[in-house]
Amino acid sequence: MPNKLEQLKKMTVVVADTGDIEAIKKYQPQDCTTNPSLILKAAGLPGYQNLLGEAKGWIKSGESADDVIDKLTVSIGTELTKIVPGYVSTEVDARLSFDKDAALARARHLIKLYEANGVGRERILIKLASTWEGIQAAEELKKDDIRSNMTLIFGLEQAIACAQAGAYLISPFVGRITDWYKKSTGTKDYPVDEDPGIQSVREIYRHFKAHGYETIIMGASFRSAAQVEALAGCDRLTVSPQLLGELEADEGNLKRQLTPTMGSDKEDKVSEAEYRWSLAEDAMAGEKLNEGIRSFHQDTQKLKDLLTGDQAQEKRAVAQTGA
Repeated sequence: MPNKLEQLKKMTVVVADTGDIEAIKKYQPQDCTTNPSLILKAAGLPGYQNLLGEAKGWIKSGESADDVIDKLTVSIGTELTKIVPGYVSTEVDARLSFDKDAALARARHLIKLYEANGVGRERILIKLASTWEGIQAAEELKKDDIRSNMTLIFGLEQAIACAQAGAYLISPFVGRITDWYKKSTGTKDYPVDEDPGIQSVREIYRHFKAHGYETIIMGASFRSAAQVEALAGCDRLTVSPQLLGELEADEGNLKRQLTPTMGSDKEDKVSEAEYRWSLAEDAMAGEKLNEGIRSFHQDTQKLKDLLTGDQAQEKRAVAQTGA
C-alpha cells in the first residue's frame, strides 16, 4: 500500500511549507510557499549562504534594507521555481497590510524583480494578509494577471470576502486557530473532528463548493499529521517537512475527508462593514489576524538585523529563528 503522503497527493495538491531546498527536493511537492519567518530560517541554511552574502553586499553598497529583503526573497523564490513545477508564494511586507496602494506597489515591484530573473508572473502567487485593504489589493492585482495567496485566514467572512474579490487562493490557518482555543478554554487537546481549526476549514470548504467559488482553499499552519489527514481532499494543503516525513513513514490507509459535493446554506455576501464586524465579534479571528501581521513584521525586522551585520543583533536573530 502507498504511504499516506502518496495517498494524500492523489486527492490534494501538496505544498511545501518551507524554503529548505533539500526538503523540497526530497518530498517533491507541487508548489511551495514562503513568508518572512521561512525566509529568515532559509537564510541560515547552507544552500542559501551565497545569496545571503550577496544580500549583505547590497546593504554595504548603500541599498535600503527593505529593497535588499525584497531582492533576497525573490532570489530565494527564483531558486524554488527551479525545483517545484507549480507556484511559489512570495509575501508583501506585513507593515503594508492596511495600505492598499502601498501593498499594490510592493506586489508589482516583486513581480518585476521576478521577471528580471526570468520568472514569469504565472509562476508566482503574491501573499497578502487578509485585511480588508489586502483583499482590495488582490482584486486590483487580478486585473494585471497577478494571482494572490490570501494569508492569515481565521474565519468564514474573511474567506468569503477574498472569494468575492476573485482571490486565486486562500490560506486558512488551522493550527493557530486551535492554539487560540486551547489557551482560551484550557482544553489540553481536541479530538480531531472537534478541533476548531479543522472545523473552520471544513466550513469554508463546504461553503465555497456550495457557492461555486473558484478560489482555491489551502489549509495551512498544521500542528500534527492528524490535522493534515483530517483535511484530506481539500484543494491544497501546505505542510512542514516534519509532518511530510511523518506522513511518508505511515503506511496506513488515508480516508478522504472532503469532497466538492458538500453543501452550505449560509448567507453569501460580505460587505466591508460585515467583514470588519466579524473580526470585532470573533475574538479569535481578530486577535490572530493582528498577531500574525505583527509576527511576520517581527521576523522581517530580525532579517534586517541579520543583513545589516550588527553582531549582537545577528546572534539574536539566528537564535530566534526556531522560535
